[in-house]
Amino acid sequence: MTREHPAAIQRSATEIGQHIAGWRKVLGLTAAQVADRADITRSTLRKLEHGDPSVGFHVVLRVARALGILEPITAALDPLDTDLGRARAAQLDRKRVR
Repeated sequence: MTREHPAAIQRSATEIGQHIAGWRKVLGLTAAQVADRADITRSTLRKLEHGDPSVGFHVVLRVARALGILEPITAALDPLDTDLGRARAAQLDRKRVR
């Protein structure tokens, strides 16, 4: 079954895929090496790098870990690292762990 994705989702998936491919290249790793380290197929990595938004979230996380960028991605999404998040921290169920 083919599903249509909103343009914003497709643009972001494409951009994230390009960033993943860029990290792989900057690190001097082949697609086979990254796929092996992430325990996925090269075909799945190719889909991710080409912006296929149907690639599972777990795959993105495994590839990020294989590239050594999982922690920076996780940190980038922390609302407590933003002014708005800190201002509304009381609405969160947690406090900064770091």
